[in-house]
Amino acid sequence: MNAGVKREAYAVYSLLIDHLSTAVVQLNNRLEIEYLNPAAEMLLAVSRRRIYGNDLGAAFREDESSIQALQSAIASGNPFTKREAEIECSNTQKLFCDYTVTPIMGSSNSTETIIIEIHPRDRMKRISQEDEIIANHESSKELVRGLAHEIKNPLGGIRGAAQLISRAFTDEALNDYTQVIIEESDRLRDLVDRLLGPRQIPKNKPLNIHKVIERARQLISVETDNQIQLIRDYDPSIPDLIGDESQLIQALLNVTRNAMQALMEDDNTQHKTIQMVTRTLRQFTIGSKRHRLVCKISIIDNGPGIPDAIMKTLFYPMVSGRAEGTGLGLSIAQSVVHQHHGIIECNSYPQKTEFNLLIPIETTVQS
Repeated sequence: MNAGVKREAYAVYSLLIDHLSTAVVQLNNRLEIEYLNPAAEMLLAVSRRRIYGNDLGAAFREDESSIQALQSAIASGNPFTKREAEIECSNTQKLFCDYTVTPIMGSSNSTETIIIEIHPRDRMKRISQEDEIIANHESSKELVRGLAHEIKNPLGGIRGAAQLISRAFTDEALNDYTQVIIEESDRLRDLVDRLLGPRQIPKNKPLNIHKVIERARQLISVETDNQIQLIRDYDPSIPDLIGDESQLIQALLNVTRNAMQALMEDDNTQHKTIQMVTRTLRQFTIGSKRHRLVCKISIIDNGPGIPDAIMKTLFYPMVSGRAEGTGLGLSIAQSVVHQHHGIIECNSYPQKTEFNLLIPIETTVQS
């Protein structure tokens, strides 16, 4: 094969590898990095052009036995797969993954190149959890719609009958009783409407997400009376997204107010903080759809955490960890974000609870 054909073949090979969604790392037989595709660059949080020629530790590290396994593969030419490995990326982030090592033999029947394919397990687990959240959210909405129909029909009859009875009474004391029936019927109707969540069609238009967050932050700041420190960590490069400003403000308020109430009721946390962080995620999957660009809004508090008993039902209507809570705030927030083709995720531990609102920035999605 002449040099021109080799260059053309390598160009085609590089093009194919670059378009894979699987992270691929190419090493030489000295375990020096020769190539990373964009998926590996994103997964390992490294710039490939800066680490070419460096040893493997510049991209990720595992234990000493993994290096020995790679050296054995070079010597024997035998591929292997390691399951449930824990590797540490260059930014010290830990990643749980499976990876496959494939030695490629050269013309001298010795290993010249090693290909490592990395399959993150936590990513697949997260996608599965998102599918479950979306399915549960749809099921709860259908249940609430059916319940609302069964409640509102007789409720209208009760209210109408109470109004008719009140007109027939001349005794003012009896009218007070019918007024109680009317007022309580209205209160129950309002509760059912809140259970149904936002019913208006979103008034979508380009908006700056930081304007939305700042509005929610100002309102929460007034409510906390400076008892909680609100920390901003924004990425100013995030482009405008398409959404309904008032609905997104309400969703952010509900999530942030949830964090605020948890902190206000916690006597053990001295320096109470809520962080409001924005970042972008590229080629990110929400449910079964992959988006080119996603806005990630994180609301992080250092409160006591969410009880394990309610974590799986956190976004269900009427589920609350607080005695005074209605259990509607997070359910409504999830509905709003879902209308924007996004999702809300939650991770909670003592001293750190993080809600992530994931909203696609582009209007078109890829399967």
